[in-house]
Amino acid sequence: MALNFDYLHQYLQKVTPPRPEVLQEMERLAREKDFPVIGPLVGRFLYQLVKISGAKRVFEMGSGYGYSGLWFALALPREGKVFCTDGDEMNCQKAKFFFKKAGVLQKLNFEVGDGVEILKKRKAQFDIILNDIDKKDYPQALEAAIPKLKKGGVLVSDNMFRGGEVFKDPHHPNSRGVITYTKRIYADKKLFSSIMPIRDGISISIKL
Repeated sequence: MALNFDYLHQYLQKVTPPRPEVLQEMERLAREKDFPVIGPLVGRFLYQLVKISGAKRVFEMGSGYGYSGLWFALALPREGKVFCTDGDEMNCQKAKFFFKKAGVLQKLNFEVGDGVEILKKRKAQFDIILNDIDKKDYPQALEAAIPKLKKGGVLVSDNMFRGGEVFKDPHHPNSRGVITYTKRIYADKKLFSSIMPIRDGISISIKL
């Protein structure tokens, strides 16, 4: 039986427990500024992912002002680190403010610039990599992420449905980027991938 995902999303939002106040403050800012964040449903999933995997090093391509990064940081052990990237210095400063407010500033490493290029320059590998950059660039993000992911590590990508645009307007550059990415993660023998219909769709790829 097909489900109405609008109703399902509303239901999940209703039953989801309250977040720490600092996360709610970041959500209010996102609504005020019409700034895209992953939201609490995906945030809770990322928190669980850290706890299940025992991750200590997380890298984000496209962090905004650190909403998803803070979910990761709250789940990471004391010695854990989340490496955030964004092209806007203001977002970096906002992220530091919110991380400090949450008491986890020591877990943050925020670099301003292109997340894909920054990841390519990193020598050490990561337990989890989050991809949330411009959708047209998803194929390049995949190419950069695979060698930087530890064996058994997890690559997560957001907005895999693009609000339905992947099937309503598949020729749009952003849709093409997501569709190409989807085909490649399923075809790559180094990965085992699934797409979960949480919020706007997230893909989970484990490096074999």
